[in-house]
Amino acid sequence: MNEYLPLIIQLLAGAIGGNLAGRLLPKLDLGTLGNSLSGIVGGGLGGTLLVVFDLVVNNGIDMPNIVGSIASGGVGGGILMTITGALKSAISK
Repeated sequence: MNEYLPLIIQLLAGAIGGNLAGRLLPKLDLGTLGNSLSGIVGGGLGGTLLVVFDLVVNNGIDMPNIVGSIASGGVGGGILMTITGALKSAISK
């Protein structure tokens, strides 16, 4: 369970980050489901990229790892939701 907890935190934070980005950028909003799905994917990708670049060590449950998982998931989710919303906007024009 300890090995999956950072991923679960990143996915949840990604969903929150995607929905937050949708609220802050209403022109790029994909709706709650779209924001959540793109945020979940972005949260997973954001967390994975930080581990790949050795910015976060994903091997334990301590406060720095939890904070890193929350931050990377939230930011990754918000960024991917923004990119997806911008692409959807550009295609629909």
